[in-house]
This record gives sequence, structure tokens and C-alpha cells, in this order.
Amino acid sequence: MKRILTPLIASVLAFGIAACSKQGPGSSGEASAPAADGKITVGLAVSTLNNPFFVALRDGAAAEAKKEGINLITVDAQDDPAKQQASVEDLIQKKVNVILINPTDSAAVANVVKEATDKGIKVVSLDRSVNGAAVSAHIASDNIAGGMMAAEFLLQKLGGKGRVVELEGIPGSSAARERGEGFHQVVDKKAEVKLVAKQPADFDRAKGLSVMENIIQGNKDIQGVFAHNDEMALGALKAIQAAGLKNVVVVGFDATPDAVSSVKAGNMAATVQQQPELIGQYGVQTAKKLADGQKVDQFIPVPLNLIKH
Repeated sequence: MKRILTPLIASVLAFGIAACSKQGPGSSGEASAPAADGKITVGLAVSTLNNPFFVALRDGAAAEAKKEGINLITVDAQDDPAKQQASVEDLIQKKVNVILINPTDSAAVANVVKEATDKGIKVVSLDRSVNGAAVSAHIASDNIAGGMMAAEFLLQKLGGKGRVVELEGIPGSSAARERGEGFHQVVDKKAEVKLVAKQPADFDRAKGLSVMENIIQGNKDIQGVFAHNDEMALGALKAIQAAGLKNVVVVGFDATPDAVSSVKAGNMAATVQQQPELIGQYGVQTAKKLADGQKVDQFIPVPLNLIKH
């Protein structure tokens, strides 16, 4: 019996050793997340998917990832900086090759971006920049130029004078800061333009409605509104219509489908088009280059357009 078993055991052991040797040097029985199928894995951390702009950005990234054979893991912060930090830490634990981040708060993400880069993970910021930490590239439209474009159009429609309202985005976000900066570079030079209110509505349609309602209660003499994004602009427009105000020029930013429809219908006056699908597409293209060890530009611009009635 021993004579029969001994060769059998030896052959089983030999097969086991041969099977282990096929894993290659330095590998273990457990495959790591990004290398399991030999594909590049990219993490996409979005500020919120409750906004059509960022849904379009995600869709642009997903389409490009599918085309390039890249694994894309999308996480939604739901406009919560703490949730975004936790979700990026999860991407780090998954050992993704590159993280594309659209910050909820540009300063709040600095520590987790440093954590990623310290572990050798490249980080690229999308639409909103990161304050206090270095990234490999930033992909965005020129928000300052967009703010200026909106202001120049608004002043043209108002004949260079009037009482205007500015609805700001999330405080601390680079998009809100830069769009406001561009807007003020133009309107602050005009003595006959009075800014009657400047309040944040957090890039949110419902908040845009309530903030605008409150502003109108204190002042119905308004000729123009600039909102840092279309969601707030559409909310403000609803408040203006409900109050029975006429001939108020409303300009938004992002060119979401709802806003474009509103412009075509003659309700909103204009919206600055950012092309979020391109931001997502460029993000994945840049991530692939970085994963392949190629150099990329520090700033990758996405063209702007003005859609007007």
C-alpha cells in the first residue's frame, strides 16, 4: 500500500508546486484589485450625482473607459466633504492606478489627495481644483473666463446698467470662487450696475429657489441674475416667475439640458457651456497616460461656449 501511495503523494505535491510557480515571481494567491485582469483601474470621485452636469461628466468618463478597456470605479460624495474623503480612502485601499477627483470642497480634500500621492497613486482634479495639495493635472474650463463671459452678456442685455443678483455656488469650491471672480472683474467696473444681493445657494436648484424668494421679498426691483450654475439659475427663474417679475435677465453656467431648453424657450437668457462629457473623457485619457508612465500637461483646458436666446 505504501508503495502505491508514495508515488501518488509525490505527484500531487509536484503538481501543486508547478501550479504555484505559474503565478510568477512576487505574486501571491490573492490578486490585487487593479492588476486582477491586467487592466488599468481608475477611481472617479464625484462631488454629487444629483446634478446633471456631473452625471454628464461621469458618462463621458465611463464611455472613454469602456473604449480604452479601463476599469472605472465611480464614488458619489453627495456634496458631503467627509463622505468624499472616506470614499477616496476606499479607492486608495483598492489600490487603483489613478484617482480622478471632482472636489466637493477644494481645501477639504487636500489631506486625502496627499495620502494618495504618498502611496504612489496619481491624482487628477476635474472641474474644481484642489487647494493645499499637488495633483498631476487639472482638467477644467476656464471658470474665470466663463464668469466674465456671463457678465459681459448680462451687461449687454441690460444696456450697461441695472440692479443685479449673484447666486454663488458651494463656499470653498474653486468653481464658485473663480466664476464669481470673473463676473466681478467685469461688473465691478460699471458704476451704474448695483449688486443688490450676493448669496450662496450651493449649486442646488431648490436652494436657488428659496434664496431667490427671500431676496425678492426684500427687493422686487431686479433686472438681472447671474447664477454660478444652471441648477440655481432654474430655481431663481421659478421664484421670479412666481413673483410676477417681468424682463429679468437670468444667466446660468454649465449648459445642462434643462437650462438649454429654458434658453430656447426664451425663459433663461443664456448659459455658459462647459461640455462636462469632454471633462470626463479628457480625465480618463489623462489617467491612461499617467498609468502608462507618460508626461501630461499640468492644466488641460476644455473649450467654453455661450448658449443664448
